[in-house]
Amino acid sequence: MNIDFLPKVISYNPDIVFILDKPLVDQEFLDKINVPVIWIDHHNPIERKGVKYYNPRLKDRSDGRPTSYWCYKIVEENLWISMLGSIGDYFLPEFSKEFSKKYPKLIKKIDLDEIKFNSELGKLVKICSFMLKGKISEVDNYIDYFCSINDPHEILNKTSKKGKLIYDKFDKINKIYEKYLEEGIKTASKDKLLLYEYSPSQITFNEELANELINKFPKKIVMIAREKKGYMRLSIRSRKIVIPPILEKSLKDLDGSGGGHEHACGANILKEDFQEFIKRFNELIS
Repeated sequence: MNIDFLPKVISYNPDIVFILDKPLVDQEFLDKINVPVIWIDHHNPIERKGVKYYNPRLKDRSDGRPTSYWCYKIVEENLWISMLGSIGDYFLPEFSKEFSKKYPKLIKKIDLDEIKFNSELGKLVKICSFMLKGKISEVDNYIDYFCSINDPHEILNKTSKKGKLIYDKFDKINKIYEKYLEEGIKTASKDKLLLYEYSPSQITFNEELANELINKFPKKIVMIAREKKGYMRLSIRSRKIVIPPILEKSLKDLDGSGGGHEHACGANILKEDFQEFIKRFNELIS
């Protein structure tokens, strides 16, 4: 988050600002806000002034429990939204059994992969992800629709007007996504790296494709790549190999940047440097 977000903050005339699940926030942006700012995150900690900063990694570097989990622990409201965010961030919270009793049709088995990729709750994660795609003005409308939802079945069963609007958007976008997913599956070979380059016309699916392909090919490292304005935008996933050190070495002296979690990273690299980056990456993982 940088100074470009300031007009949005000003338009709300807030009493307090909450920043959730953002790994980087510019000091200049924080300096311009004249009300209290509370920032809750779970990425690698950074230091900033003028903000109340809460991150589990400050006490334990390995504690990556997601922001949606911590927000629920604070307010203890909207259990289904916390489960939605936790599963979306590939984390199984201790209140999963409580959730399964309250919403037995959404998850059948308390298993992270089973829930994320083969359950109604997992489908809801994808629905909400696709809900946030498209023009900003349209996305704002769908966020308003979502805020009026009281029960997840409203969306899955289309039992309310807003729920039906959200599901219908998912249904339309999912048809495009499934074609890319099929192409990504076909690119898998005997190589340790599954690299899938695609050229989306408008809607991008880097994160969703990376997550679903690593589930289908857990022994590989999955890298999804698309070009934007002369740079390759990457989403990288693995199940066992820690990615950031490999990513850092692969990017050394190249025009690019990247980072993230131990097994889920993003990167941005100049197109002209991309082949050299891939060469280094392959050498390091082998």
